[in-house]
Amino acid sequence: MSISRREFVKLMGLAGAAGLTPSSVFAARKQPSDLYEIPKFGNATLLHFTDCHAQLNPVYFREPNVNLGIGHGYGKPPHLVGHKLLEYFHIKPGTPEAHAFTYLNFVEDAHRYGKVGGFAHLKTLIDRLRASRGEGNTLLLDGGDTWQGSATSVYTRGKDMVDACNRLGVDVMTGHWEFTYLEKEILDNIKRFKGDFIAQNVSVREDALFDYQYADSPGFDEDSGLVFKPYVIKKLGEVRVAVIGQAFPYTPIANPQRFIPDWTFGINDEHMQAVVDEVRAKEKPDVVVVLSHNGMDVDLKMASRVSGIDMIFGGHTHDGVPAPSIVKNKGGKTLVTNAGSNGKFLGVMDLDVRGGKLRGYRYRLLPVFSHMLPADKAMQAYIDKVRAPYKDQLGEKLAVADQLLYRRGNFNGTFDQIICDALIEGQDAQIALSPGFRWGTTVLPGQNITMDHVMDQCGMTYPETYRREMTGADIKNILEDVCDNLFNTDPYYQQGGDMVRVGGMDYVCAPTEKMGKRISDMRLNDGAPVEAGKKYIVAGWATVSSKAPGRPVWDLVADYLRTRGTVSIKKVNTPKLVGVKGNPGLEDYLKV
Repeated sequence: MSISRREFVKLMGLAGAAGLTPSSVFAARKQPSDLYEIPKFGNATLLHFTDCHAQLNPVYFREPNVNLGIGHGYGKPPHLVGHKLLEYFHIKPGTPEAHAFTYLNFVEDAHRYGKVGGFAHLKTLIDRLRASRGEGNTLLLDGGDTWQGSATSVYTRGKDMVDACNRLGVDVMTGHWEFTYLEKEILDNIKRFKGDFIAQNVSVREDALFDYQYADSPGFDEDSGLVFKPYVIKKLGEVRVAVIGQAFPYTPIANPQRFIPDWTFGINDEHMQAVVDEVRAKEKPDVVVVLSHNGMDVDLKMASRVSGIDMIFGGHTHDGVPAPSIVKNKGGKTLVTNAGSNGKFLGVMDLDVRGGKLRGYRYRLLPVFSHMLPADKAMQAYIDKVRAPYKDQLGEKLAVADQLLYRRGNFNGTFDQIICDALIEGQDAQIALSPGFRWGTTVLPGQNITMDHVMDQCGMTYPETYRREMTGADIKNILEDVCDNLFNTDPYYQQGGDMVRVGGMDYVCAPTEKMGKRISDMRLNDGAPVEAGKKYIVAGWATVSSKAPGRPVWDLVADYLRTRGTVSIKKVNTPKLVGVKGNPGLEDYLKV
Protein backbone atom coordinates (compact mmCIF):
# COMPACT_ATOMS: atom_id res chain seq x y z
CA MET A 1 0.00 0.00 0.00
CA SER A 2 1.47 3.36 -1.03
CA ILE A 3 1.13 6.56 0.96
CA SER A 4 0.72 10.11 -0.23
CA ARG A 5 3.57 12.61 -0.03
CA ARG A 6 1.65 14.56 2.62
CA GLU A 7 1.26 11.39 4.71
CA PHE A 8 4.96 10.63 4.21
CA VAL A 9 6.02 14.06 5.46
CA LYS A 10 3.67 13.72 8.43
CA LEU A 11 5.10 10.30 9.24
CA MET A 12 8.65 11.63 9.17
CA GLY A 13 7.74 14.60 11.34
CA LEU A 14 6.12 12.40 13.97
CA ALA A 15 9.08 10.03 13.93
CA GLY A 16 11.56 12.87 14.38
CA ALA A 17 9.58 14.38 17.23
CA ALA A 18 9.66 11.03 18.98
CA GLY A 19 13.38 10.70 18.38
CA LEU A 20 12.89 7.65 16.19
CA THR A 21 13.65 6.60 12.65
CA PRO A 22 10.54 4.73 11.46
CA SER A 23 11.01 1.28 10.00
CA SER A 24 8.87 2.25 7.01
CA VAL A 25 11.04 5.18 5.91
CA PHE A 26 12.69 3.33 3.02
CA ALA A 27 9.49 1.57 1.99
CA ALA A 28 7.66 4.91 1.83
CA ARG A 29 9.75 6.26 -1.03
CA LYS A 30 7.82 5.87 -4.27
CA GLN A 31 10.45 6.66 -6.95
CA PRO A 32 14.27 6.48 -7.01
CA SER A 33 14.34 10.25 -7.56
CA ASP A 34 12.60 10.73 -4.20
CA LEU A 35 15.64 9.29 -2.41
CA TYR A 36 17.14 12.74 -1.91
CA GLU A 37 13.93 14.63 -1.18
CA ILE A 38 14.33 14.85 2.58
CA PRO A 39 11.65 17.07 4.14
CA LYS A 40 13.06 19.74 6.42
CA PHE A 41 12.76 18.96 10.10
CA GLY A 42 13.84 20.92 13.16
CA ASN A 43 16.24 23.84 13.17
CA ALA A 44 19.75 22.41 12.77
CA THR A 45 21.28 19.75 10.51
CA LEU A 46 24.52 17.81 10.91
CA LEU A 47 25.92 16.20 7.75
CA HIS A 48 28.50 13.44 8.13
CA PHE A 49 30.75 11.36 5.88
CA THR A 50 33.74 9.26 6.84
CA ASP A 51 36.41 6.92 5.50
CA CYS A 52 36.20 8.16 1.91
CA HIS A 53 39.81 6.99 1.45
CA ALA A 54 40.61 9.64 -1.10
CA GLN A 55 38.10 8.42 -3.69
CA LEU A 56 37.43 11.58 -5.67
CA ASN A 57 35.58 9.83 -8.51
CA PRO A 58 32.61 7.43 -8.29
CA VAL A 59 33.47 3.80 -7.57
CA TYR A 60 31.93 0.38 -7.13
CA PHE A 61 32.08 -0.86 -3.54
CA ARG A 62 30.69 -4.19 -2.34
CA GLU A 63 29.56 -4.43 1.28
CA PRO A 64 30.67 -7.52 3.25
CA ASN A 65 28.98 -10.87 3.49
CA VAL A 66 31.03 -11.56 6.63
CA ASN A 67 30.96 -9.12 9.56
CA LEU A 68 30.80 -11.36 12.60
CA GLY A 69 29.53 -10.09 15.92
CA ILE A 70 30.98 -11.89 18.93
CA GLY A 71 29.84 -11.56 22.55
CA HIS A 72 27.69 -8.47 23.10
CA GLY A 73 27.97 -7.63 19.40
CA TYR A 74 26.14 -10.77 18.30
CA GLY A 75 23.13 -9.99 16.15
CA LYS A 76 23.40 -6.23 16.64
CA PRO A 77 24.46 -3.42 14.32
CA PRO A 78 26.96 -3.22 12.78
CA HIS A 79 27.32 -7.01 12.74
CA LEU A 80 24.51 -7.78 10.33
CA VAL A 81 24.87 -8.65 6.66
CA GLY A 82 22.68 -9.46 3.69
CA HIS A 83 19.09 -10.48 4.38
CA LYS A 84 19.47 -10.12 8.15
CA LEU A 85 20.46 -6.48 7.74
CA LEU A 86 17.48 -5.83 5.45
CA GLU A 87 15.12 -7.49 7.94
CA TYR A 88 16.53 -5.60 10.93
CA PHE A 89 16.17 -2.21 9.28
CA HIS A 90 13.01 -3.05 7.33
CA ILE A 91 14.58 -2.35 3.94
CA LYS A 92 12.81 -3.83 0.95
CA PRO A 93 14.93 -6.27 -1.12
CA GLY A 94 15.67 -5.24 -4.69
CA THR A 95 15.67 -1.52 -3.93
CA PRO A 96 18.56 0.92 -4.38
CA GLU A 97 18.92 0.98 -0.58
CA ALA A 98 19.22 -2.81 -0.45
CA HIS A 99 22.02 -2.61 -3.01
CA ALA A 100 23.76 0.17 -1.11
CA PHE A 101 23.68 -1.49 2.32
CA THR A 102 24.33 -5.15 1.37
CA TYR A 103 26.34 -7.39 -0.94
CA LEU A 104 23.17 -9.08 -2.27
CA ASN A 105 22.91 -9.40 -6.08
CA PHE A 106 25.87 -7.06 -6.21
CA VAL A 107 26.97 -7.48 -9.82
CA GLU A 108 23.47 -7.32 -11.29
CA ASP A 109 22.48 -4.32 -9.18
CA ALA A 110 25.80 -2.56 -9.78
CA HIS A 111 24.97 -2.55 -13.48
CA ARG A 112 21.44 -1.43 -12.63
CA TYR A 113 22.21 1.38 -10.19
CA GLY A 114 25.71 2.38 -11.26
CA LYS A 115 28.65 3.67 -9.28
CA VAL A 116 28.53 5.34 -5.89
CA GLY A 117 30.25 8.32 -4.34
CA GLY A 118 32.46 10.82 -6.08
CA PHE A 119 33.16 14.23 -4.59
CA ALA A 120 31.45 16.07 -7.43
CA HIS A 121 28.22 14.15 -6.78
CA LEU A 122 28.62 14.40 -3.02
CA LYS A 123 29.05 18.15 -3.43
CA THR A 124 25.75 18.37 -5.32
CA LEU A 125 23.92 16.48 -2.57
CA ILE A 126 25.47 18.53 0.24
CA ASP A 127 24.69 21.82 -1.49
CA ARG A 128 21.12 20.69 -2.11
CA LEU A 129 20.60 19.81 1.54
CA ARG A 130 22.24 23.00 2.75
CA ALA A 131 19.99 25.08 0.51
CA SER A 132 16.89 23.29 1.77
CA ARG A 133 17.87 23.85 5.42
CA GLY A 134 18.73 27.52 5.02
CA GLU A 135 22.02 29.37 5.18
CA GLY A 136 24.00 28.80 8.35
CA ASN A 137 21.88 25.92 9.63
CA THR A 138 24.11 22.99 8.63
CA LEU A 139 27.46 21.58 9.73
CA LEU A 140 29.55 19.19 7.59
CA LEU A 141 31.59 16.68 9.59
CA ASP A 142 34.41 14.53 8.18
CA GLY A 143 35.28 11.48 10.29
CA GLY A 144 38.77 10.98 8.84
CA ASP A 145 40.58 8.47 6.61
CA THR A 146 40.20 11.14 3.97
CA TRP A 147 43.74 11.87 2.84
CA GLN A 148 44.73 8.25 1.99
CA GLY A 149 43.54 5.46 -0.27
CA SER A 150 44.21 6.51 -3.87
CA ALA A 151 47.14 7.15 -6.17
CA THR A 152 46.78 10.92 -6.20
CA SER A 153 46.60 11.10 -2.41
CA VAL A 154 49.93 9.26 -2.25
CA TYR A 155 51.51 11.37 -4.98
CA THR A 156 50.37 14.69 -3.49
CA ARG A 157 50.85 13.59 0.14
CA GLY A 158 47.18 14.19 0.86
CA LYS A 159 47.02 17.72 -0.49
CA ASP A 160 44.56 16.78 -3.24
CA MET A 161 42.08 15.71 -0.56
CA VAL A 162 42.61 18.76 1.63
CA ASP A 163 41.77 21.02 -1.30
CA ALA A 164 38.81 18.84 -2.27
CA CYS A 165 37.45 19.03 1.28
CA ASN A 166 37.84 22.79 1.26
CA ARG A 167 35.74 22.89 -1.91
CA LEU A 168 33.24 20.47 -0.38
CA GLY A 169 32.83 22.79 2.60
CA VAL A 170 33.99 20.51 5.42
CA ASP A 171 33.64 22.35 8.72
CA VAL A 172 35.20 19.90 11.19
CA MET A 173 37.28 16.72 10.88
CA THR A 174 39.31 14.23 12.90
CA GLY A 175 41.78 11.63 11.67
CA HIS A 176 43.47 8.26 11.39
CA TRP A 177 45.24 7.47 8.10
CA GLU A 178 45.99 11.18 7.98
CA PHE A 179 48.66 10.28 10.54
CA THR A 180 50.51 8.01 8.11
CA TYR A 181 52.20 10.98 6.51
CA LEU A 182 55.15 12.66 8.19
CA GLU A 183 54.47 14.88 11.19
CA LYS A 184 55.35 18.08 9.35
CA GLU A 185 53.25 17.07 6.34
CA ILE A 186 50.24 16.45 8.57
CA LEU A 187 50.54 19.81 10.25
CA ASP A 188 51.10 21.60 6.94
CA ASN A 189 47.96 19.97 5.57
CA ILE A 190 46.00 21.06 8.61
CA LYS A 191 47.17 24.63 8.04
CA ARG A 192 45.98 24.28 4.45
CA PHE A 193 42.59 22.95 5.62
CA LYS A 194 39.96 25.68 6.04
CA GLY A 195 37.94 23.82 8.67
CA ASP A 196 38.80 22.71 12.21
CA PHE A 197 40.89 19.58 12.87
CA ILE A 198 40.07 18.28 16.35
CA ALA A 199 41.11 15.40 18.65
CA GLN A 200 40.91 15.21 22.44
CA ASN A 201 43.07 12.06 22.56
CA VAL A 202 46.30 13.00 20.75
CA SER A 203 49.10 14.44 22.89
CA VAL A 204 52.79 15.22 22.65
CA ARG A 205 54.87 12.77 24.67
CA GLU A 206 56.06 14.27 27.96
CA ASP A 207 59.73 13.77 27.10
CA ALA A 208 59.20 15.63 23.80
CA LEU A 209 57.25 18.58 25.20
CA PHE A 210 60.24 20.63 26.33
CA ASP A 211 61.66 21.14 22.85
CA TYR A 212 58.68 20.23 20.69
CA GLN A 213 59.62 21.56 17.25
CA TYR A 214 56.03 22.19 16.12
CA ALA A 215 54.91 24.29 19.07
CA ASP A 216 53.54 26.90 16.66
CA SER A 217 51.23 24.40 14.93
CA PRO A 218 47.49 25.13 14.93
CA GLY A 219 45.72 23.70 17.94
CA PHE A 220 48.80 22.76 20.00
CA ASP A 221 48.42 23.57 23.68
CA GLU A 222 51.60 23.59 25.75
CA ASP A 223 49.81 23.33 29.10
CA SER A 224 47.76 20.25 28.26
CA GLY A 225 50.15 18.80 25.71
CA LEU A 226 47.31 18.29 23.24
CA VAL A 227 48.43 18.38 19.62
CA PHE A 228 45.05 19.56 18.31
CA LYS A 229 42.05 21.45 19.61
CA PRO A 230 39.94 18.99 21.62
CA TYR A 231 36.65 20.55 20.55
CA VAL A 232 35.01 23.42 18.71
CA ILE A 233 31.77 25.30 19.22
CA LYS A 234 29.64 25.94 16.14
CA LYS A 235 26.50 28.05 15.99
CA LEU A 236 23.77 26.90 13.63
CA GLY A 237 21.23 29.69 13.70
CA GLU A 238 20.38 29.93 17.39
CA VAL A 239 21.62 26.40 18.15
CA ARG A 240 25.02 26.00 19.80
CA VAL A 241 26.69 22.71 18.89
CA ALA A 242 29.84 21.42 20.61
CA VAL A 243 31.88 18.98 18.51
CA ILE A 244 34.54 16.95 20.35
CA GLY A 245 37.17 15.06 18.34
CA GLN A 246 38.20 11.45 18.87
CA ALA A 247 41.00 10.35 16.54
CA PHE A 248 41.81 6.69 15.99
CA PRO A 249 43.18 5.61 19.38
CA TYR A 250 45.50 2.84 18.19
CA THR A 251 47.35 4.71 15.46
CA PRO A 252 50.92 3.97 16.72
CA ILE A 253 50.07 0.26 16.95
CA ALA A 254 48.18 -0.20 13.70
CA ASN A 255 50.39 2.18 11.70
CA PRO A 256 54.05 3.21 11.87
CA GLN A 257 54.97 5.17 14.99
CA ARG A 258 58.11 6.32 13.15
CA PHE A 259 56.10 8.84 11.11
CA ILE A 260 54.78 10.59 14.23
CA PRO A 261 57.34 9.78 16.95
CA ASP A 262 56.35 12.63 19.27
CA TRP A 263 52.64 11.83 19.52
CA THR A 264 50.67 9.52 21.80
CA PHE A 265 47.13 8.28 21.29
CA GLY A 266 44.50 6.34 23.24
CA ILE A 267 40.78 5.97 23.89
CA ASN A 268 41.07 8.20 26.98
CA ASP A 269 37.58 7.79 28.44
CA GLU A 270 38.45 9.81 31.55
CA HIS A 271 39.72 12.73 29.54
CA MET A 272 36.72 12.51 27.22
CA GLN A 273 34.40 12.73 30.25
CA ALA A 274 36.39 15.70 31.56
CA VAL A 275 36.14 17.45 28.19
CA VAL A 276 32.38 16.80 27.99
CA ASP A 277 31.90 18.14 31.52
CA GLU A 278 34.03 21.19 30.80
CA VAL A 279 32.22 21.92 27.55
CA ARG A 280 28.80 21.66 29.15
CA ALA A 281 29.79 23.85 32.12
CA LYS A 282 31.83 26.44 30.24
CA GLU A 283 30.27 26.68 26.79
CA LYS A 284 26.60 25.91 27.61
CA PRO A 285 25.93 24.13 24.28
CA ASP A 286 22.50 22.93 23.25
CA VAL A 287 23.95 19.74 21.75
CA VAL A 288 27.19 17.83 22.42
CA VAL A 289 28.52 15.72 19.55
CA VAL A 290 31.56 13.47 19.31
CA LEU A 291 33.19 13.12 15.89
CA SER A 292 34.91 9.77 16.26
CA HIS A 293 37.25 7.44 14.44
CA ASN A 294 37.09 4.72 17.10
CA GLY A 295 35.16 2.11 15.14
CA MET A 296 31.53 1.41 15.90
CA ASP A 297 31.97 -1.24 18.60
CA VAL A 298 34.33 1.05 20.51
CA ASP A 299 31.90 3.95 20.10
CA LEU A 300 29.09 1.84 21.54
CA LYS A 301 31.17 1.02 24.60
CA MET A 302 32.36 4.60 25.02
CA ALA A 303 28.75 5.78 24.83
CA SER A 304 27.90 3.49 27.75
CA ARG A 305 30.77 4.82 29.88
CA VAL A 306 30.85 8.55 29.12
CA SER A 307 27.75 10.58 29.91
CA GLY A 308 26.64 13.91 28.51
CA ILE A 309 27.18 13.09 24.82
CA ASP A 310 24.06 13.46 22.70
CA MET A 311 25.38 11.64 19.67
CA ILE A 312 28.51 10.05 18.24
CA PHE A 313 29.23 10.27 14.54
CA GLY A 314 31.58 7.33 14.04
CA GLY A 315 33.96 5.93 11.48
CA HIS A 316 36.93 3.60 10.98
CA THR A 317 35.11 0.26 10.63
CA HIS A 318 33.37 1.25 7.37
CA ASP A 319 29.97 0.17 8.63
CA GLY A 320 27.06 1.63 6.69
CA VAL A 321 24.35 1.54 9.36
CA PRO A 322 20.93 2.90 8.29
CA ALA A 323 19.77 4.03 11.75
CA PRO A 324 21.42 5.11 15.00
CA SER A 325 21.94 2.74 17.92
CA ILE A 326 20.61 4.12 21.20
CA VAL A 327 22.94 3.53 24.16
CA LYS A 328 21.87 4.18 27.75
CA ASN A 329 24.31 5.59 30.30
CA LYS A 330 24.12 7.27 33.69
CA GLY A 331 23.45 10.62 32.07
CA GLY A 332 20.61 9.44 29.84
CA LYS A 333 21.23 8.14 26.33
CA THR A 334 23.57 8.62 23.39
CA LEU A 335 22.94 8.00 19.71
CA VAL A 336 25.72 6.16 17.86
CA THR A 337 25.97 6.25 14.06
CA ASN A 338 28.44 5.04 11.44
CA ALA A 339 28.42 6.33 7.87
CA GLY A 340 30.15 3.69 5.74
CA SER A 341 33.09 4.45 3.48
CA ASN A 342 34.42 5.50 0.06
CA GLY A 343 32.14 8.52 -0.20
CA LYS A 344 29.28 6.07 -0.64
CA PHE A 345 27.03 7.56 2.06
CA LEU A 346 26.11 10.87 3.61
CA GLY A 347 24.61 10.88 7.09
CA VAL A 348 21.89 13.48 7.61
CA MET A 349 20.93 14.24 11.21
CA ASP A 350 18.13 16.79 11.50
CA LEU A 351 17.72 18.18 15.02
CA ASP A 352 14.84 19.89 16.77
CA VAL A 353 16.44 22.00 19.49
CA ARG A 354 14.26 24.21 21.65
CA GLY A 355 14.79 25.77 25.07
CA GLY A 356 18.41 24.62 25.16
CA LYS A 357 17.45 20.96 24.79
CA LEU A 358 17.34 18.36 22.05
CA ARG A 359 13.63 17.64 21.61
CA GLY A 360 13.77 15.31 18.62
CA TYR A 361 15.81 14.14 15.69
CA ARG A 362 15.50 12.48 12.35
CA TYR A 363 18.37 10.52 10.79
CA ARG A 364 18.92 9.23 7.28
CA LEU A 365 22.02 7.59 5.86
CA LEU A 366 21.76 8.48 2.18
CA PRO A 367 23.50 6.35 -0.45
CA VAL A 368 25.29 8.59 -2.94
CA PHE A 369 24.34 7.16 -6.34
CA SER A 370 26.35 9.07 -8.89
CA HIS A 371 23.85 8.63 -11.73
CA MET A 372 21.03 10.05 -9.58
CA LEU A 373 23.01 13.16 -8.67
CA PRO A 374 24.55 15.42 -11.33
CA ALA A 375 28.21 16.21 -10.87
CA ASP A 376 29.02 19.64 -9.52
CA LYS A 377 30.89 21.24 -12.43
CA ALA A 378 33.44 23.16 -10.39
CA MET A 379 34.30 20.15 -8.22
CA GLN A 380 34.57 17.86 -11.26
CA ALA A 381 36.86 20.38 -12.96
CA TYR A 382 39.08 20.35 -9.87
CA ILE A 383 39.14 16.54 -9.79
CA ASP A 384 40.03 16.34 -13.48
CA LYS A 385 42.81 18.89 -12.98
CA VAL A 386 44.40 17.17 -9.99
CA ARG A 387 44.34 13.80 -11.76
CA ALA A 388 45.48 15.07 -15.15
CA PRO A 389 49.27 14.63 -14.58
CA TYR A 390 48.73 10.95 -13.79
CA LYS A 391 45.90 10.14 -16.21
CA ASP A 392 47.85 7.95 -18.64
CA GLN A 393 49.71 6.13 -15.88
CA LEU A 394 46.58 5.36 -13.86
CA GLY A 395 44.52 4.49 -16.92
CA GLU A 396 46.85 1.68 -17.98
CA LYS A 397 44.80 -1.48 -18.59
CA LEU A 398 46.66 -4.26 -16.83
CA ALA A 399 44.24 -7.18 -17.20
CA VAL A 400 40.57 -8.10 -17.38
CA ALA A 401 38.65 -9.40 -14.36
CA ASP A 402 36.83 -12.67 -14.98
CA GLN A 403 35.00 -12.46 -11.63
CA LEU A 404 34.02 -9.89 -9.02
CA LEU A 405 37.09 -8.46 -7.30
CA TYR A 406 36.53 -7.02 -3.83
CA ARG A 407 38.22 -6.68 -0.46
CA ARG A 408 35.78 -5.82 2.34
CA GLY A 409 34.86 -8.65 4.72
CA ASN A 410 36.33 -10.30 7.82
CA PHE A 411 38.32 -12.76 5.68
CA ASN A 412 39.96 -12.95 2.26
CA GLY A 413 38.41 -11.07 -0.62
CA THR A 414 39.14 -11.82 -4.25
CA PHE A 415 41.30 -8.73 -4.80
CA ASP A 416 43.19 -9.64 -1.62
CA GLN A 417 43.88 -13.01 -3.22
CA ILE A 418 45.35 -11.32 -6.29
CA ILE A 419 47.68 -9.35 -4.02
CA CYS A 420 48.71 -12.53 -2.17
CA ASP A 421 49.25 -14.45 -5.39
CA ALA A 422 51.34 -11.58 -6.78
CA LEU A 423 53.48 -11.56 -3.62
CA ILE A 424 54.07 -15.32 -3.85
CA GLU A 425 55.03 -15.16 -7.51
CA GLY A 426 57.02 -11.93 -7.34
CA GLN A 427 58.94 -12.92 -4.20
CA ASP A 428 59.22 -16.66 -4.94
CA ALA A 429 57.54 -17.45 -1.63
CA GLN A 430 55.41 -20.29 -0.27
CA ILE A 431 53.04 -18.17 1.79
CA ALA A 432 51.87 -14.57 1.56
CA LEU A 433 50.50 -12.31 4.29
CA SER A 434 48.58 -9.17 3.36
CA PRO A 435 47.01 -6.72 5.83
CA GLY A 436 43.24 -6.82 6.27
CA PHE A 437 42.72 -3.21 5.27
CA ARG A 438 39.05 -2.30 4.85
CA TRP A 439 39.72 0.24 2.12
CA GLY A 440 39.88 -0.78 -1.52
CA THR A 441 37.33 -0.45 -4.29
CA THR A 442 35.52 -3.17 -6.27
CA VAL A 443 35.99 -4.32 -9.90
CA LEU A 444 33.11 -5.91 -11.80
CA PRO A 445 33.46 -9.07 -13.94
CA GLY A 446 34.55 -8.15 -17.46
CA GLN A 447 35.90 -4.78 -16.35
CA ASN A 448 39.46 -3.74 -17.14
CA ILE A 449 41.72 -3.73 -14.09
CA THR A 450 43.68 -0.50 -14.29
CA MET A 451 46.64 0.88 -12.36
CA ASP A 452 44.09 3.13 -10.71
CA HIS A 453 42.37 0.04 -9.25
CA VAL A 454 45.68 -1.35 -8.02
CA MET A 455 46.47 1.91 -6.26
CA ASP A 456 43.00 1.89 -4.69
CA GLN A 457 44.07 -1.36 -3.01
CA CYS A 458 47.69 -0.48 -2.25
CA GLY A 459 47.99 3.32 -2.12
CA MET A 460 49.74 4.13 1.15
CA THR A 461 52.98 5.55 2.52
CA TYR A 462 54.62 2.27 3.59
CA PRO A 463 54.00 -0.08 0.63
CA GLU A 464 57.38 -1.82 0.66
CA THR A 465 57.43 -5.61 0.43
CA TYR A 466 59.48 -8.22 2.27
CA ARG A 467 60.59 -11.84 1.87
CA ARG A 468 61.68 -13.67 4.98
CA GLU A 469 61.77 -17.02 6.73
CA MET A 470 59.15 -17.75 9.37
CA THR A 471 58.42 -20.88 11.34
CA GLY A 472 54.96 -22.41 11.36
CA ALA A 473 54.71 -21.26 14.99
CA ASP A 474 55.53 -17.68 13.95
CA ILE A 475 52.78 -17.74 11.32
CA LYS A 476 50.25 -19.14 13.78
CA ASN A 477 51.14 -16.46 16.34
CA ILE A 478 50.57 -13.73 13.74
CA LEU A 479 47.17 -15.15 12.82
CA GLU A 480 46.18 -15.56 16.47
CA ASP A 481 47.20 -11.99 17.30
CA VAL A 482 45.23 -10.44 14.43
CA CYS A 483 42.25 -12.70 15.11
CA ASP A 484 42.16 -11.57 18.74
CA ASN A 485 42.26 -7.97 17.58
CA LEU A 486 39.23 -8.66 15.40
CA PHE A 487 37.16 -10.93 17.64
CA ASN A 488 38.03 -9.97 21.21
CA THR A 489 34.76 -9.65 23.12
CA ASP A 490 35.96 -6.39 24.69
CA PRO A 491 35.78 -3.70 21.98
CA TYR A 492 38.58 -1.75 23.65
CA TYR A 493 40.96 -4.52 22.58
CA GLN A 494 39.84 -4.30 18.96
CA GLN A 495 42.12 -2.16 16.81
CA GLY A 496 40.15 -2.20 13.58
CA GLY A 497 40.78 -3.79 10.24
CA ASP A 498 39.84 -7.29 9.15
CA MET A 499 41.72 -10.58 9.39
CA VAL A 500 45.16 -10.72 7.80
CA ARG A 501 44.82 -12.11 4.29
CA VAL A 502 46.69 -15.33 3.60
CA GLY A 503 47.90 -16.78 0.32
CA GLY A 504 49.28 -20.26 -0.34
CA MET A 505 47.79 -21.66 2.86
CA ASP A 506 44.44 -22.60 4.40
CA TYR A 507 43.48 -22.86 8.07
CA VAL A 508 40.57 -23.32 10.43
CA CYS A 509 39.35 -20.35 12.46
CA ALA A 510 37.16 -20.43 15.59
CA PRO A 511 36.26 -16.77 16.23
CA THR A 512 34.43 -17.46 19.51
CA GLU A 513 37.43 -19.13 21.15
CA LYS A 514 40.04 -17.40 23.31
CA MET A 515 43.44 -16.04 22.33
CA GLY A 516 45.73 -18.87 21.24
CA LYS A 517 42.91 -21.28 20.44
CA ARG A 518 41.30 -19.68 17.39
CA ILE A 519 43.69 -20.92 14.68
CA SER A 520 44.26 -24.58 13.82
CA ASP A 521 44.93 -27.04 11.00
CA MET A 522 47.13 -24.78 8.89
CA ARG A 523 47.91 -26.42 5.56
CA LEU A 524 49.73 -25.39 2.39
CA ASN A 525 47.80 -25.39 -0.86
CA ASP A 526 49.11 -28.87 -1.63
CA GLY A 527 47.59 -30.19 1.61
CA ALA A 528 50.84 -30.47 3.55
CA PRO A 529 50.49 -29.40 7.20
CA VAL A 530 52.27 -26.23 8.29
CA GLU A 531 54.54 -27.51 11.06
CA ALA A 532 55.36 -25.38 14.09
CA GLY A 533 59.12 -26.00 13.96
CA LYS A 534 59.57 -25.89 10.20
CA LYS A 535 60.65 -22.75 8.33
CA TYR A 536 58.73 -21.30 5.37
CA ILE A 537 59.41 -18.49 2.91
CA VAL A 538 56.82 -15.79 3.55
CA ALA A 539 56.18 -12.65 1.50
CA GLY A 540 54.27 -9.61 2.70
CA TRP A 541 54.07 -5.83 2.79
CA ALA A 542 53.14 -2.81 4.93
CA THR A 543 55.43 -3.47 7.88
CA VAL A 544 54.73 -1.23 10.86
CA SER A 545 57.83 -1.54 13.06
CA SER A 546 60.40 -0.69 10.38
CA LYS A 547 60.65 -0.10 6.66
CA ALA A 548 60.76 -3.30 4.59
CA PRO A 549 63.49 -3.63 1.95
CA GLY A 550 61.48 -4.67 -1.10
CA ARG A 551 59.74 -2.96 -4.01
CA PRO A 552 56.37 -1.25 -3.47
CA VAL A 553 53.58 -3.80 -3.50
CA TRP A 554 51.77 -1.99 -6.31
CA ASP A 555 54.70 -2.74 -8.63
CA LEU A 556 54.50 -6.47 -7.88
CA VAL A 557 50.73 -6.54 -8.34
CA ALA A 558 50.93 -4.58 -11.61
CA ASP A 559 53.64 -6.88 -12.96
CA TYR A 560 51.56 -9.91 -12.01
CA LEU A 561 48.45 -8.59 -13.76
CA ARG A 562 50.28 -7.52 -16.94
CA THR A 563 51.29 -11.13 -17.61
CA ARG A 564 47.76 -12.50 -17.21
CA GLY A 565 45.52 -10.90 -19.82
CA THR A 566 42.43 -12.22 -18.09
CA VAL A 567 42.72 -12.83 -14.35
CA SER A 568 41.45 -16.20 -13.17
CA ILE A 569 41.79 -16.87 -9.46
CA LYS A 570 42.33 -20.60 -9.03
CA LYS A 571 41.77 -20.62 -5.28
CA VAL A 572 40.76 -18.14 -2.60
CA ASN A 573 42.50 -19.00 0.67
CA THR A 574 39.46 -18.40 2.86
CA PRO A 575 39.54 -20.18 6.23
CA LYS A 576 37.04 -22.75 7.36
CA LEU A 577 35.01 -21.30 10.23
CA VAL A 578 33.78 -23.22 13.26
CA GLY A 579 31.41 -22.19 16.03
CA VAL A 580 29.63 -19.43 14.10
CA LYS A 581 26.88 -21.25 12.24
CA GLY A 582 23.72 -19.13 12.21
CA ASN A 583 25.57 -15.92 13.09
CA PRO A 584 23.62 -13.02 11.45
CA GLY A 585 26.93 -11.47 10.48
CA LEU A 586 27.60 -14.37 8.11
CA GLU A 587 25.90 -15.21 4.81
CA ASP A 588 26.85 -17.11 1.65
CA TYR A 589 30.01 -18.43 3.29
CA LEU A 590 30.64 -22.03 2.28
CA LYS A 591 33.31 -23.03 4.78
CA VAL A 592 31.31 -23.25 8.02
